[in-house]
Amino acid sequence: MKPVDVALAIVVAIVWGLGFVASRLALDELSPTLMTALRFAIAAVPCLFLRRPDVPWMTLILTSVTLFLAQFLAQAYGIAHGVPVGLTSVVVQSQALFTVAFAALAFRDIPNRAQVVGIGVATVGLLMICGTVGFDFTVGTFAILMISPVSFAIGNLMLRRARNVAMFDLFSWLCLMSALPLVALALVTEGPHATWHAIWNLSLVGIASMFVIGAITTSFAYRLWGRLLRDYSAAQVVPFALLVPFIGAGASAIVFGETFGRLRLGGMLTVVFGIAIMVLAGRRRSLPKVA
Repeated sequence: MKPVDVALAIVVAIVWGLGFVASRLALDELSPTLMTALRFAIAAVPCLFLRRPDVPWMTLILTSVTLFLAQFLAQAYGIAHGVPVGLTSVVVQSQALFTVAFAALAFRDIPNRAQVVGIGVATVGLLMICGTVGFDFTVGTFAILMISPVSFAIGNLMLRRARNVAMFDLFSWLCLMSALPLVALALVTEGPHATWHAIWNLSLVGIASMFVIGAITTSFAYRLWGRLLRDYSAAQVVPFALLVPFIGAGASAIVFGETFGRLRLGGMLTVVFGIAIMVLAGRRRSLPKVA
């Protein structure tokens, strides 16, 4: 990768890591549903100037529901109900584990031995984290949070059906397809008056957090990530995502004073280590052979 593109990949990881902190700040003032709806409404603004990508409507809808709507709504619910920001960032990145597993089931893309080892290590880490459930958040909350990486993984596979399209156009329309049902859900569950009151009374911190989440974390960062995936192999780009949980956990420790017990911290590090094994194993397999 060119040095400038390496720098861009690092910037994306930093932005995504800090995005978890911005989400936590926004959730102090907004419900998970409304916050997620505003996130995608802001990120969908470019749709005013972009034509719909040449992708079947069903593919567009299913990719939007899995890759964006369900993933980020589950994230927001988990954070709003006590799951620490740093832990959330690690759980979300476990999507790599589910992506490999679902690819093997759906496309018979059988993982190699090293990837199987990585899956096993990451699974042990998740079980360690499960052992800490029940202290600061409930089992039900953790179960809902786990929808995020599972949905993320399904969305990754759905993207295979949307090839040869401009990534920025595609992601903008995916955001629009997520924003519309979420706005409707917020109006139904919270009522028009409560929804408008929450938006109108956002503090400067809330407004800044929503701008970061919608315009920078979602629209800008995903656009850069899509361009990197277009110009380079996934094996070259994906490892930079391993920085996200470290940045998210570090930033949450600084901003919110989050601390982790030995078992939970060990589980988080084990998950990241298992994901690293999977990613690096996939990278070695994708590199061309040299005589």
